[in-house]
Amino acid sequence: MANNALGYIIIDGTESQIRGAALVTDAKGFPLDFVRTDPFRPDQVSRILYGESFGKYAKEKLILESLLDAVETDPQLWICNDTDILAPLRNYSRIKSVLLEESPHVPLEAAGHIETTADPGVFLIQANTNGAPFRAEFPGGIRPEEIQQTAAALTEAAETMNILEPFARLEKAMNLLATGAR
Repeated sequence: MANNALGYIIIDGTESQIRGAALVTDAKGFPLDFVRTDPFRPDQVSRILYGESFGKYAKEKLILESLLDAVETDPQLWICNDTDILAPLRNYSRIKSVLLEESPHVPLEAAGHIETTADPGVFLIQANTNGAPFRAEFPGGIRPEEIQQTAAALTEAAETMNILEPFARLEKAMNLLATGAR
């Protein structure tokens, strides 16, 4: 694949503030692009007017779209860890997107192997020969070839990096930046 970059998106916060960051890495995990939002602190009127939909609105419209507009390096795949942003991430970016997390399952047959689960849109992907497969959740309307492409991208990257480790880097960077450090 010509573009072997992986993109990571993280959005976190509470009702009093929400923030996000995106990191695009090469297949070895080296950073290619990093963007973040300043913490958004909604006023009480906004929270009242948006009601129960405020959290979703803030994640999608205020944070996710800002991050995607600011990223200069498009990855071949966006990886997130939040179900709420999975479909909006795919819809807004038009790039393959997956929610990826560790699973408690025993290893599958071989690296690159994909197994269906009882949950629609959720698959187990064995990215490397060591350890458990990843639980991979895809947005609705995913085509089988996109699942295969995602498994191939993860398998390729797993040869040279820990696939989920960039999430920890993003959290540490956001926490450090929140203290005013650079």
